[in-house]
Amino acid sequence: RSGQYTMNHDHIKKTPDGASFDRSGSQDSLDELSMDDYWKELENIHETRGNNHEERVALVVKEPDEGELEEEWLKEAGLSNLFGESSGDSLESMVFLSTLTRTQNAAVEKRIETVRQTMRKKNKQHQIPDVRDIFRLQNDSKGKICDGSEPSTVRTSENKNEIQDGTKGLKFSLGTDEQKSPLEDMPFSDTDINLEISFAEQAANLKDSSVGKMCKGGGGDTLLPNFRLPKDKTGTTKIGDLAPQDMKKVYSLALIELTALYDIFGTEFKQQKAVKIKTKDSGLFGVPLSVLLEQDQKKVPGTKIPLIFQKLIAQIEEATLETEGLLRIPGVATRVKSLCQELEAKFYEGTFNWENVKQHDAASLLKLFIRELPQPLLTVEYLKAFQDVQSLPMKKQQLQALNLLVLLLPEANRDTLKVLLEFLQRVIDHRDKNKMTLKNVAMVMAPNLFTFHGFGSKTIEQSEFVMAAGTANVMRFMIQYQKLLWTIPKFIVNQVRKQNTERQKKEKKDKAMKKLLKKMAYDREKHEKQEKTPNDADVPQGVIRVQAPHLSKVSMAIQLTEDLKAGDIVARFLSQKSGNVQTLKKEEVSLYEIGGNIGERCLDGDTYMKDLYQLNPNAEWVIKSKQS
Repeated sequence: RSGQYTMNHDHIKKTPDGASFDRSGSQDSLDELSMDDYWKELENIHETRGNNHEERVALVVKEPDEGELEEEWLKEAGLSNLFGESSGDSLESMVFLSTLTRTQNAAVEKRIETVRQTMRKKNKQHQIPDVRDIFRLQNDSKGKICDGSEPSTVRTSENKNEIQDGTKGLKFSLGTDEQKSPLEDMPFSDTDINLEISFAEQAANLKDSSVGKMCKGGGGDTLLPNFRLPKDKTGTTKIGDLAPQDMKKVYSLALIELTALYDIFGTEFKQQKAVKIKTKDSGLFGVPLSVLLEQDQKKVPGTKIPLIFQKLIAQIEEATLETEGLLRIPGVATRVKSLCQELEAKFYEGTFNWENVKQHDAASLLKLFIRELPQPLLTVEYLKAFQDVQSLPMKKQQLQALNLLVLLLPEANRDTLKVLLEFLQRVIDHRDKNKMTLKNVAMVMAPNLFTFHGFGSKTIEQSEFVMAAGTANVMRFMIQYQKLLWTIPKFIVNQVRKQNTERQKKEKKDKAMKKLLKKMAYDREKHEKQEKTPNDADVPQGVIRVQAPHLSKVSMAIQLTEDLKAGDIVARFLSQKSGNVQTLKKEEVSLYEIGGNIGERCLDGDTYMKDLYQLNPNAEWVIKSKQS
């Protein structure tokens, strides 16, 4: 089969501009050609690269020493204080570990064990605790770690699946569902993405069950299942809805969860490390995203996407997205090169004349921008992990892995990727006219995101065909399911809530100790408590007080009913018009859940308030505009 593609590859070279391709054939011939699109695109890239070869600095990926990867991984996961000089202060980590699922614990345990052995070999003086001591707290029931060697049942002992919160007797269900087996009576269909149960736990349970029909990826547009997220009564949490301190926790948990998922299928999860190279500190092409955004924010405060990137997309859309072969047909190489130089000189001065830029040239510039980034848009750390998504056996697991990878990307990369994927979807929406199906667009874009100078070129020589088909598949997934990928799974949000609750308990204890030592402060606290009690009685059971400092009605007591949603509360506030005319629209404001067991969370309009109140009874509820 790969021989056949090599033939096609040679045939391409003789085809000028791709013009003689007959794209009116059957879907089959389209699929054949769409693979050709990949090789053709690769060829265009090499040509462009040849033109400015002398400027290119290859990115060197550092081969880590033994144990170094695991040490780095534990640092990234926020667990570096389990070893090394700071190993004394591991209480915070203990709290963190107590909220992990079995499969997450197994992933952490595996890495700690490697670091321990390496340190023992190197005879380092660091105190590193025995893995068994660290996990003794959690593993007191059965202590078995699910590694796929034993069929793991879902109904493991209660205390492992649920974490009891001493304050209100709340239960956060984490890794596994305590009443039902997800395999038997869960009301989730094949195309539902279950966000309530840890992805790795789901995979571990499926691995030994006949339900997990292992279907390999691949196939045309029609074969991608119509995955969807079932409605969650406590509201769907999107990236951007949580405060930064909670997002940091989400990052650590996503890293551990992804590693656990890869571990179950024996896929090696390696974060690559780039050797620092000298990069440009100004300009447009070949400039790090962070530097570009710093530059752009001086011009447009608060901008999150590089201005040149936004402008190139706008330029392509201005013509029309119905142009046949859009993104596939390259611009004229010499013209693209001189446009590139002219943009560098005139873009920020505002003297660049966009009227002369042809649509195919703009599309080539957009792809060039992505390729020229000193580090890949999907980052050096995770580029390989994105590629390895294709090695997971089921499409659903591939989607879950992509969801976790998107959570791991730095904000600038994630925001830019989102804008790119939304644009690609708009191109595909015009496929009847532009002949660019999901598969074609994925084929053309994959080489721009996945083949990276000084990185990956070796992989391509080793198994060119597998790599090409695989990355194009991952690209297809990212475009098709982009709406799902920007969701924070509920089980991770619950783990964050649990960590916050545990930390608050610890802080309370510390405070109490200090107060006991300071008699006066202790007396004052007693006095405050007495004062507080009558106040609390102002708000009867089942009623919440909602604040809206910026609206004409500043505060309201709201009676919780079974079907009251966050959107209803916002609407109620907005309908209260007073002397000053209400200028805020419903889209501009949201209800926020603040404090209690979460830092801050922007609620989606369909959140059922009574369910959420039961999950976080100590929260405050505030309506504010989404920008502030």
